[in-house]
Amino acid sequence: MRGLDIITDLGLDSIAARAQQIPVRNCWHFYSYGDSVDLIFHDEADFRAGMNRINSVLQGYDVKILAFVLMDTHFHFVLYGEFGSCNQFVHEYVRRTSMYLTGRYSDRNTLKRLQLSHQVIEDDRYLKTAVCYVVKNPYNAGLPYNPWDYPWSSGALYFRHSGLWTSPRWMSGADTCLVTRDDKRSYIKSHNISKDGVQLIAGLVNPELYVSVDIVEKVFRTHRAYNYFLNITKDVDVESVGCFVSHLTIPLIELRNLRKQLSEELFGNANLRELDMGQRVRLAKMLKARYKSSPKQIAKACGLVYDEVRDML
Repeated sequence: MRGLDIITDLGLDSIAARAQQIPVRNCWHFYSYGDSVDLIFHDEADFRAGMNRINSVLQGYDVKILAFVLMDTHFHFVLYGEFGSCNQFVHEYVRRTSMYLTGRYSDRNTLKRLQLSHQVIEDDRYLKTAVCYVVKNPYNAGLPYNPWDYPWSSGALYFRHSGLWTSPRWMSGADTCLVTRDDKRSYIKSHNISKDGVQLIAGLVNPELYVSVDIVEKVFRTHRAYNYFLNITKDVDVESVGCFVSHLTIPLIELRNLRKQLSEELFGNANLRELDMGQRVRLAKMLKARYKSSPKQIAKACGLVYDEVRDML
């Protein structure tokens, strides 16, 4: 990277001392708020396109990706580079994602309200915590995946034996091939591509080509340390630093289905539009009591304005 030294900036040339934090520079945690839009990725085709889009957008920026996860309503990136470049990368990723959604669903305003934010990563311990927070996001959201098995993240890449990316889901019958420059436009949806071929696994650009796995492994130093941080990292370790990171414990689509079932149970009517305000508030309270989820998410699912019902939830 021009003008940057990732080894020095991430303290990888420092001697590790027990209980001593190493300063980190030019490292950032970017994320979108999960309750600001209904959906970003609707189905597997959207997730596949979203994964391949990371690679194509990255080609234009002096940025290294250390970790990422794509969820149905939000995403996280842990990035290394100058802030301006990292910020532009994330905004360009959103712009191209919006273009894709417009083309597929004919909705020009899908991501108009998407809120983005970031945190500065200032020491190696918080860098390790942020990486583990990101790859544990699906697990913490109640999805039936271990951090290393969720297919739409970098979680499967670290400290794995060579050639064993990613989860068993993709290894079973998945063909690995080298696609030429002319052929790969249909996968990557970009004209900004190199002259060399690109490795595809089950239709996905191999994430090892755009995630700096070697750097992350040097940050943790050993697989034992990586597993240790995976085990001890909690949501509050990230959400209490600098600002709150929106974290949805249940995918919004699933929560809406639960809301319909509960509404039918309580009022004999699953149609939210036919419920009055009192019924909606009661429905929200019951959802909050039954399911571990954020009040903002519940208010959204029940058609309520969060600021008006915050104290009730």
